[in-house]
Amino acid sequence: MESSQIFILISILVLAVIAVFVFFIKKNKKPKLTPLAGLAFGFVLAGIVFGDTRLIGYSLMGTGILLAVIDMIIKLRKKKK
Repeated sequence: MESSQIFILISILVLAVIAVFVFFIKKNKKPKLTPLAGLAFGFVLAGIVFGDTRLIGYSLMGTGILLAVIDMIIKLRKKKK
């Protein structure tokens, strides 16, 4: 395995561990993953997978982060009302 493939594998494993903590550790509350947040997560994962081509990988990751920020803003506005 090349070093880039090892990095991708480690990144995916870390994201999987975080997902386990979010979904299974909090038993008293059900986490609500909005469709926009799910889409953002998918874009970030795609950016990691297609990271060999820097332009595509960074574009996908940037899109995912932008969607996550938009989702946070929408949630904060709904909470204030």
